[in-house]
Amino acid sequence: MLMPKRVKRRRQFRGRMKGDAHKGNMIAYGEYGIMALEPSWITSNQIEAARVAMTRYIRRGGQVWVDIFPHKPVTKKPAETRMGSGKGSPEYWVAVVKPGRIMFEIAGVAEEVAREALRLAAHKLPVKCKIVSRADLAEGGEE
Repeated sequence: MLMPKRVKRRRQFRGRMKGDAHKGNMIAYGEYGIMALEPSWITSNQIEAARVAMTRYIRRGGQVWVDIFPHKPVTKKPAETRMGSGKGSPEYWVAVVKPGRIMFEIAGVAEEVAREALRLAAHKLPVKCKIVSRADLAEGGEE
């Protein structure tokens, strides 16, 4: 699973996910991508499951980019533990995703194949998604 090699501090606050994505809201590498329509935490397991679903479907053709990375640790206290005695230890890592964020990109395959691969990947994610193309985002930016 994805996780940082090393971090400055092991535990983080949960934070807030208000507003839209200002970074990572354009297709940078591929031709087609998955855009998040709602805010959420996406775990490293979910990112990996979506990536595997895409690469399995396109079968050695094209290229896939993962544009999100799980930098945030999520802690959990052991079951049946009394209140107090500090914060729990890190259990898993998440990527903070805001609406408008491009999460995965794909290129080098036909449009139908790309859209189906992205659809399969979107089913693995806990957010509502939209499949977008580079042309769609270019038109939307000019208006």
